[in-house]
Amino acid sequence: MSLVEVTGLTVGFGSLKAVDGLSFRLERGGALALVGESGSGKSTVASALLGLHRGTGARVGGSVLVAGTDVERATDEELRRLRGGTAAMVFQDPLSALDPYYAIGDQIAEVHRVHHRVSRRAARARAVEVLDRVGIPDARRRARSRPHEFSGGMRQRALIAMALACEPQLLIADEPTTALDVTVQAQILDLLHTLREETGMGLLLVTHDVGVAAESVDEVLVMRHGRAVEHGPVGTVLGAPRAAYTRELLGAVPRVDAPRAVPGQAGDEIVLEATGLRREFGRGKRRFAAVDDVSLTVRRGETLGIVGESGSGKTTLGRMLVGLLAPTQGAVRHDGRPHTGVNPAVQMVFQDPVSSLNPRRSVGESIADPLRARGERDEARIRGRVRELLERVGLEGAHYDRYPHEFSGGQRQRVGIARALAADPRVIVCDEPVSALDVTTQAQVVALLGELQRELGLALVFVAHDLAVVRQVSDRVAVMRRGRIVEEGPADEVYESPKDPYTEQLLAAVPALDPQAAARRRTARRELAA
Repeated sequence: MSLVEVTGLTVGFGSLKAVDGLSFRLERGGALALVGESGSGKSTVASALLGLHRGTGARVGGSVLVAGTDVERATDEELRRLRGGTAAMVFQDPLSALDPYYAIGDQIAEVHRVHHRVSRRAARARAVEVLDRVGIPDARRRARSRPHEFSGGMRQRALIAMALACEPQLLIADEPTTALDVTVQAQILDLLHTLREETGMGLLLVTHDVGVAAESVDEVLVMRHGRAVEHGPVGTVLGAPRAAYTRELLGAVPRVDAPRAVPGQAGDEIVLEATGLRREFGRGKRRFAAVDDVSLTVRRGETLGIVGESGSGKTTLGRMLVGLLAPTQGAVRHDGRPHTGVNPAVQMVFQDPVSSLNPRRSVGESIADPLRARGERDEARIRGRVRELLERVGLEGAHYDRYPHEFSGGQRQRVGIARALAADPRVIVCDEPVSALDVTTQAQVVALLGELQRELGLALVFVAHDLAVVRQVSDRVAVMRRGRIVEEGPADEVYESPKDPYTEQLLAAVPALDPQAAARRRTARRELAA
């Protein structure tokens, strides 16, 4: 019997059919990736394997068998044994999946005690054991830490440790690396591969990142609109896709080995300059420099990419360039003149448009804010200009009165771009503007930024941890590590002939679309770590 057998699965929410007649199998010890755009039904399928739609009002049809358990016909007690015991899930956002008030070790111990009649001491010992197994250093001490005391990568490891606490036969990982930088992502994917080898568990990976699938699984099932459009061995599906949609999906994946298709039209005019920037946080012995002695220039019409791991100082630098943070030392010049505070000529597009847009105001009112800040009072002219901006970024002028929750992630990011354009800026600083988007939406937003840059002569500062995206958009690249720029130069030179070992390390961690190349690089990383 297969570990997972899904036959004719349908899941509906109201009038929406999120999954439509899906069938697949996963053998014991195997690894399958569900790949597709946001809204394709991937996460809905993952939730159906654990019966998480029960009691939600969702209409579920078809058959789902997990390790012999018929999920839809199972009693509540059988489902409790299935969840965490037979099958466990690692969610995309560890901060929302972990309780902020309890120590990591206590949360893992509680999961273990739900499924095994053991003492609290034995459960805590098991928590330390699995934390050590997933690579948490000094696991006994760190088990007493709370989630906010862990980095993003360590929180994800803690979630994997929690999933392993009861030695499940199946691990379901729902976008487990979406918010992680490339080196931490590589570590998590290597960890999942090693755990499969050591335990023989099956892996169902849900991801919109085709490169992540190539690094991690044996088979790929490509989904669109709730249906399977292609299913087969990972090398075959990614190397010789039969379906047009799969080819479209692969074509949208940014390549770290491909130079920028349309270079920016950079001139000699310097529109933004930073000299000796330093920004400190904390007090006393806890005081540290997030950015330390950074200098850079940005010319009209060009894109400067800034890459580095989480904690390298990228976002802090971007906020100082815009004026949202004052430097502890150093200066920022706009058009050759020193400037402090926010300057309308330098605008920002934020990583998370959900948190940067007021949910209680229409998107039109949010876009109008820069116009009113400049003194515009004619409401007809304001509404007309906002409608123009909405249409300019690929939305409809009639969307003025809609609210953020009525838009998709890519559409909300377009709203953020329209709001930045409302101030008629010369420079836009983009802070991880596509990190949470699937590859096709990501490609659309990147293309829009390039089009606006060429038409309006904008300079862009593109801050991201995704090296492939940065190469796709950048004329020059600056690599940051621990608050400093360790390498800077034309994008092609930095990517093809990196001079700093840290740059080489970042490039080596970028997922490869070729499963054989991914396996070779995984082996090389293991040897380097040993």
